[in-house]
Amino acid sequence: MASEAEYSAFEEKVRRTVYLDNLSPQVTEPVVRKAISQFGTVKNVQFIPNYLETKNIPVSALVEMENPRQANAIVSEISHRPFMVGGIPRPVRAREAKPEMFEDRPAKPGRKIEFRWVETKDPDFEVANKLKQLAKDHALEVDIALNQQLEDEEKLAERQQGALKANHEKYEMINSVITDGTARRLAQHYHIPVADECF
Repeated sequence: MASEAEYSAFEEKVRRTVYLDNLSPQVTEPVVRKAISQFGTVKNVQFIPNYLETKNIPVSALVEMENPRQANAIVSEISHRPFMVGGIPRPVRAREAKPEMFEDRPAKPGRKIEFRWVETKDPDFEVANKLKQLAKDHALEVDIALNQQLEDEEKLAERQQGALKANHEKYEMINSVITDGTARRLAQHYHIPVADECF
């Protein structure tokens, strides 16, 4: 059982933490740190594991800041402007963290949780069965959505890589035209005056 002081320190941590979701499946802790550091000092980034999936794809995270003021600024800013990760806007949502989001949260002093088996004749058995089926359906829907998101991310990364390669090839071609003297010969042929520092 956690002491009052320990739980109070945990509540303070919750107040200075922001919950982010809709993160890319490709995102890493350094990327999140860099993107959020514009709002203040990032103390900790903790991805929330997805226990419903066979793949542990991080799509949400808890970001602990130095103080609650910085955490509030993140929530306010992201709700009004697109969130940039690696120069690309993402449909990221930010909310204030809640104690239930923390896997390592201490037990609240004075709170008790009791478990019991539900027999088939118990009136709550049907409710428990419906909840169990609902959880299975939800897990299946989440799996389909995550797979689709991962495919979209891979296609986007492939397009960006293609654009980067094409731009690099253009740069190499322009650079070779300048360094091998072709540009100077073309300028002389067409009687174009060119300053020496251009070549």
